[in-house]
Amino acid sequence: MIILGIDPGYAIVGWGVVEVKNGRFRPIACGDIRTPAHTEVSGRLQTIYEELSRIIEKYHPEEMAVEELFFNTNITTGIKVAEARGVILLCARQYGVKVAEYTPLQVKQAVVGYGLAEKKQVIAMVTSILHLKEAPKPDDTADALAIALCHGQSRGSGLADFYNH
Repeated sequence: MIILGIDPGYAIVGWGVVEVKNGRFRPIACGDIRTPAHTEVSGRLQTIYEELSRIIEKYHPEEMAVEELFFNTNITTGIKVAEARGVILLCARQYGVKVAEYTPLQVKQAVVGYGLAEKKQVIAMVTSILHLKEAPKPDDTADALAIALCHGQSRGSGLADFYNH
């Protein structure tokens, strides 16, 4: 199973593609989609859509795991991320890629074993589980790989169906 993990953002969208087979994970590719500041909203959303389309066409994921939004104090940023997330979900739908959604707590619980883990702990576990030579950069990319790992682990346990209904 090929899984595309997405850490949605407006300025940076982290992505990571992993294969899960017999409970083992293999990294395929990862990176980020960056949208230039001082570009109008529609242009930034178009960039996200076009780049994500290229990733889907290149790696042919069977499923996509996307982090749910967590609103902090900056509602304006949250709205922009929500718009980007909408474009991401639309892109998956148009390519026929099934989507699962996970909260940050669920991702941390699945990858680290502790829902309140710190970011550095998540990055260390992603690096270890995927046998990477170095930690993925930027953090958005590491988060996307963690989301893909969470989905891969949840799929096997039946939790993905529970969380996504």
